Amino acid sequence: MAEIFPAIDIMDGKAVRLTKGEKQSVKVYGDAVEFAKYFEECGARWLHIVDLDGAFYGSPKNLATISNLVSNTSLNIQVGGGIRDEDTIYKYLDIGISRVILGSVLVDNTEWVINMADKYPLAVSIDTKNGKIATHGWVNVSSIDSIDFVKKLRDSDIKAIICTDINQDGLLSGMNLDFTQEIARHSNIFTIASGGFSGLHDIERLQEYPQIGGVIVGKAFYEGKVDFKNIKF
Repeated sequence: MAEIFPAIDIMDGKAVRLTKGEKQSVKVYGDAVEFAKYFEECGARWLHIVDLDGAFYGSPKNLATISNLVSNTSLNIQVGGGIRDEDTIYKYLDIGISRVILGSVLVDNTEWVINMADKYPLAVSIDTKNGKIATHGWVNVSSIDSIDFVKKLRDSDIKAIICTDINQDGLLSGMNLDFTQEIARHSNIFTIASGGFSGLHDIERLQEYPQIGGVIVGKAFYEGKVDFKNIKF
């Protein structure tokens, strides 16, 4: 069964959500720590965190809030957003983060990321729009084909790929599981589906995609489309 990752996107220390990664679409939901505690009470084992300020500005901006999440729960936490150097990776792991997510730097310096994965527990983000990789807070859409790119990661020690279809993100319209499974198949890395989760039927659909290892649930929870008390983690 796929691992379920409740998600908290953090901006200015608050739990927020964006639509299609567009900064002007921000909607604030409340205190990040209180949400994390609730997810743990419901039985979650993992928490997916994105420092949105970090993603937009290129360096972590919500370290204090994220440290509070570690201190106030026993969840395994994976964090991404503006992490582009070894010092930042170490800083996050030092406060108790379980897995660090690298995004834009994966495209900018693929060999470096692969080398870092030999030393640290890393995940990478493959954010795509119409099959092409997007970087730097989804502002830049490259000409790089996502499937061709992940083949380069196949023999690496990268622990997980978070695969987000930007066209689906925040729309509650269903996930692009066909594409996510292709990412998993070509990379042979534990792959987590992200973007467009709309309800329990998406979890049921995952049974048809055995190569997908996990799913990120964000806006569907915050908008009341799914109750984590009704989900078996």
